[in-house]
Amino acid sequence: MPASSPAPTPAPVRVFNLTHGFEMIAKPWNPAIAGQVGNMHVKLARLEGEFIWHAHEYEDEMFLVHAGRLVMHLRDRLVPVNPGEFIIISAGVEHKPEAPDFAEVLLFEPAGTKNTGDAGGERTVEAQWI
Repeated sequence: MPASSPAPTPAPVRVFNLTHGFEMIAKPWNPAIAGQVGNMHVKLARLEGEFIWHAHEYEDEMFLVHAGRLVMHLRDRLVPVNPGEFIIISAGVEHKPEAPDFAEVLLFEPAGTKNTGDAGGERTVEAQWI
């Protein structure tokens, strides 16, 4: 038997309840995989406070705010992102997400994207399927 089991194969057709999905996330800044479209993961994340500065050398990311408020720090400005809005961060762009109070965010990014990008460190987590 292998040391670890492979990621579950998503059902060919699935309805996913966002409210229930966000309730399943125990800790902020620990994204969970809710689905897959081609080679892109659809992740849910609860955010509270500030994250770390980082970039993704090859991956673009999309942050769609479901609830709360996100402020995306870029090296030259701050970009507020409100519920129903999204921001796309292109590969190579340094950024630092912040949720002044809280935010529930859907992330769309290539499978295997590290949450801390090139920064690595103790805040790096491997997203699990929910």
